[in-house]
Amino acid sequence: MALFQSSTSVIPDAPAVPRHIAIIMDGNGRWAKKRFLPRVAGHQRGVERVREVVKACRELGVEYLTLFAFSSENWRRPADEVSFLMQLFLKMLEREVGKLHENNIRLKIIGDRSHFDDKLCQRIAEAEQLTANNTSLTLTIAANYGGRWDIMQAVQSMLQARPELTSSFNEAELESYLSMHYAPEPDLFIRTGGEQRISNFLLWQLAYTELYFTDTLWPAFNREALQAAIQSYQTRERRFGRTSEQVQRKSADA
Repeated sequence: MALFQSSTSVIPDAPAVPRHIAIIMDGNGRWAKKRFLPRVAGHQRGVERVREVVKACRELGVEYLTLFAFSSENWRRPADEVSFLMQLFLKMLEREVGKLHENNIRLKIIGDRSHFDDKLCQRIAEAEQLTANNTSLTLTIAANYGGRWDIMQAVQSMLQARPELTSSFNEAELESYLSMHYAPEPDLFIRTGGEQRISNFLLWQLAYTELYFTDTLWPAFNREALQAAIQSYQTRERRFGRTSEQVQRKSADA
């Protein structure tokens, strides 16, 4: 069974500090280009921002942080850039997992691992196993991930495990097989870099997530920028299909 219920079947809590933040980290290449640096320099600086945002989320009381590192469509990029990103991912696992573990952070990797080499798959498995029981923050890295892929693999996995559902199944039965069945749906989605789309990221899970877009490029996105996004979220009225009057009445009764 899925650990958390869908926002389309129940009305979830709307905490002042987002319980779960999901981020598309966009703008590394443009940040580097503005400084007459190779694109890879932007990716390297982007890793530093990951460290800062992870630390800030842990200190602010965020329980789940999900970062879109590499989409299933990013294989269309130049081969040398893709190769660098794969090596950067491997180095991050080798260098950072021990620090995550020391800080009681659980690491999860979601996405299609069939394109990764054996060494990278082994490092992923080791990192997840080492940090499996940590409780201060769950950091999820989406790598070779796509929202449509996630839904399709969930359907296929469910029908293999439960062939009796072929003729009929519901949301709750499918959700157990989605990549992020272990986490609540994101409260806040952030995309850096100025683009205003979700780019095949967490299509199922973002149904009632508050969306926040910023022109700030990811290598420049710091703790203050994160807090600005959270402050914007705190001004939103999260209705989940209800009227404003219903939300206000519930708040008054609480």
